[in-house]
Amino acid sequence: MPLIVEPILPRFGAQCSGLDLTKPLTQEDVKQVTDAMDTWGVTVWRNTGMNDDQHVEFSRNFGYLERVPRREGVRFRLPHRELFDASNLNVDGEITQDVAAIQYRKGDRLWHTDSAFLEKRTSYSLLLAHQVPPEGGETWFADTRSAYEDLPQDMKDLIEDKVGINTLWWSRKMAGADISDEEIEERPRAKHPLVHVHKGSGRKTLFIAAHTMDVEGMPKEEGRALIKQLIEHATQPQYIFSVKWNAGDMVIWDNLASMHKGGDFDYSKYKRDMRRTTVREGTEPHQMETGDDPFSELFARTPKIVDIQGARYAGR
Repeated sequence: MPLIVEPILPRFGAQCSGLDLTKPLTQEDVKQVTDAMDTWGVTVWRNTGMNDDQHVEFSRNFGYLERVPRREGVRFRLPHRELFDASNLNVDGEITQDVAAIQYRKGDRLWHTDSAFLEKRTSYSLLLAHQVPPEGGETWFADTRSAYEDLPQDMKDLIEDKVGINTLWWSRKMAGADISDEEIEERPRAKHPLVHVHKGSGRKTLFIAAHTMDVEGMPKEEGRALIKQLIEHATQPQYIFSVKWNAGDMVIWDNLASMHKGGDFDYSKYKRDMRRTTVREGTEPHQMETGDDPFSELFARTPKIVDIQGARYAGR
């Protein structure tokens, strides 16, 4: 059945329908989805009817799925390591009261790209809503391709060969966590160009995030001012839209062509159960193994203020 695509903005975002995502897809079905993603960067799928197993299996159509950290002796809420827990719930499914978990999640409300803090980047993120608050809790998306194209030429020239230094703990610090620069600098960081060519569309795009702490070769003050300027440019009204969720909705976004952030809601009053798979850039459909485990390595040395001890992760 042909995919039905309804654009949200003239150059960015589309609501899609016409495919049953709970069933195995043909190669042509998968191509329709990836073509839509290459064109629009973000696709919204309403009332999918998907469960956890179907969510994981559908996601495998696009490459290797990253896995949450292993934690010895930790009980997990979700049934698959491929599902990252983006909720405000504890392992028993109740609203968490854990201070570190609450502090950690504040970073998700800054403009970012998933896994920019890893050397191996994430291409698609696929987020499925299981339970949502009656108000708030939307997700915002920003078009980093159009934002790059609209930059003045002198800015394009300035950033053409610049490299960003990314770390998860910088975004947590920016969200209010009491983490020193020294703590951040002694932990792993990842370097990525501020500008790259998006493979699926051939368009140049910004690759920036709340995780981007510094610009290689620039004084810290200048580099951080440049990052701030680029994020503010890319999140102007003409480049952004929000998705208001209902249970069963899925949104797929391309981290190599967009930024996103979570919207505010009453964290202590309403449950928000969201589960995400993330596809590693450059991997093959249905690839099951890579032999590495970057998230376990990353979270082996977590600053105390945001050390959530595996409570925010799903696993098996």
